[in-house]
Amino acid sequence: MKVLKILLFICISVVSAIAQQYNTGRFENIRQRSLISDFKALGIGDAVSVLIVETTEARNSAGTNEARNSRLNVSGSAGYNNSSVSADANIGTGNNFDGKGSNTRQETIRSRLTARVVEEDERGNYIIEGTRKTKVDGEDQTIILRGVIRVADIRPDNSIYSYNIMDLELFVEGEGNASKMQKPGLFTRFFRMLF
Repeated sequence: MKVLKILLFICISVVSAIAQQYNTGRFENIRQRSLISDFKALGIGDAVSVLIVETTEARNSAGTNEARNSRLNVSGSAGYNNSSVSADANIGTGNNFDGKGSNTRQETIRSRLTARVVEEDERGNYIIEGTRKTKVDGEDQTIILRGVIRVADIRPDNSIYSYNIMDLELFVEGEGNASKMQKPGLFTRFFRMLF
């Protein structure tokens, strides 16, 4: 009876060790969520809502004003027997240049999409990727986003602003009739290549 108890104890210990090792290997990447914690992304495969708020404005202006003038005056007079002759000559040159140039560019992008956590770096930051495709009245629009986010920047509602994304890659592309009408024609593009 004593031997049977010892064998039973050894079998239970071995099975328990095998089960613990299996569970540790299987669930080592799963993080536990508290019952009172916010619903945030906790690892690879989780979703994060990205609020795209991008505004870019650039202004550049330059002006040049140059003026150059030169003048040469020659005069002479001569007289003989109560008569006099006088001559005057004036030569003048001038050069004026006035140049101005300005360049203004402004871009605003507002959108929202959901991205997926695809990787976690050694510092605990998440690498996210997301794509959204829409088609309205024959116009296709594609938004592609990729970047690195910090867990601390994720808001309580599981969203993050695009300006908090490190190494942000954002592509907004459109295709359709409106996009085609904005492109120059074939002859215009040909002459642009020549000149």
